[in-house]
Amino acid sequence: MAALKDIRIVDITRAMAGPYCTMMLGDFGADVIKVERPGSGDESRGWGPPFVGDAYGPYPGESAYFLSANRNKRSLTVNLKDPAGLKIIQKLVLISDVFIENFRTGVLDKMGLGYEALKEGNPGLIYCSVSGYGRTGPYRERPGYDAIVQAEGGMMSITGPKEGPPSRVGIPIIDITSGMFAASAILASLYERLESGLGQYIDVSLLDTQAALLANVASNYLVGGEPPQRQGNAHPNIAPYEPFQAKDRGFVLGAANQRQWDKLCDTIHQPGLKTDPRFLTNQDRVKNRADLIEVLNDIFKDKNAAEWLDQIQNAGLPCGPINSVPEVFQHPQREARGLVQEVEHGSAGKVSLTGFPYKLSRTPAETHQPPPRLGEHNREILVDLLGYSQDEMDQMLEKGII
Repeated sequence: MAALKDIRIVDITRAMAGPYCTMMLGDFGADVIKVERPGSGDESRGWGPPFVGDAYGPYPGESAYFLSANRNKRSLTVNLKDPAGLKIIQKLVLISDVFIENFRTGVLDKMGLGYEALKEGNPGLIYCSVSGYGRTGPYRERPGYDAIVQAEGGMMSITGPKEGPPSRVGIPIIDITSGMFAASAILASLYERLESGLGQYIDVSLLDTQAALLANVASNYLVGGEPPQRQGNAHPNIAPYEPFQAKDRGFVLGAANQRQWDKLCDTIHQPGLKTDPRFLTNQDRVKNRADLIEVLNDIFKDKNAAEWLDQIQNAGLPCGPINSVPEVFQHPQREARGLVQEVEHGSAGKVSLTGFPYKLSRTPAETHQPPPRLGEHNREILVDLLGYSQDEMDQMLEKGII
């Protein structure tokens, strides 16, 4: 039995943050109805290459980007600029638990799809807005994208080589984590509703997410007062905790406490490092990081990474190779943990997707719906769920309402 089997979600988000949120909820069994623009749909369908499917068939090929955040959803096309289209959404909201959107501030209020309007007909509705800067404050009407917020929110200033330029994280990390925060807030609201019977409004912004993700770096600044600097791949508070270069390739190891440091010195047969005044405590090692890294790299260059990793792992210390993405998906732990799943796509046949990062013992996440083709579920939602006749649906299609 799915954990969210009785929850219905109306999702009018696109790109990554909102879709990632609703994909997570869909993984747990929620019925996610993805509302898309007729003809084009979620713009991320076209964010490629690569694509799957026939770009010239009745269902155009879809990007790998779109597939990454849209499993376990049904696709409904609706023209929100048409009053008949708005009526479809309003009817759908009446029988739904959650409404999630990522439009510019004020746009949906003007359409009659704002929280105050929708909760009149459904007081138990949980309404979640995901935006670049939030629905309050002087920046509330600005559009926000992941890369912009990584820059404006401080992440780029602490990412990259110490002497190099600020760098963007290689995945849309702010979008993804905003989606995760939104999912957490929705789940908390659903739990609270069990007691109150009431829904509520959730405001999630990419900029707020970015600030929260600064975590220990933000705390270092707020407590210590020193602006954080780029550390490359080093940890600002722990040493050693970074990459090293073996004879053939790089690997990462971390000694997060004094016991691990002492054990590392013994494991690599360098007991003298434990009494070196430069490296006695973690504070000393952080202060003299450059000397420490030079000494360790000089030791590690004599053997291949696999030899060092076996030696250090056998001592029970944390370390690992610096893998490429192909190496990740050839990793022996990958198959054991189900990090890749194959699903049957409606027009592309079998496609591979990442697996579920959450493992529940009684109500596991499942793929009950592959990423949908645009408008694939129009009939079953409009006719079977909302009670429109086939003739009415045909007329709406003819008029461009769906």
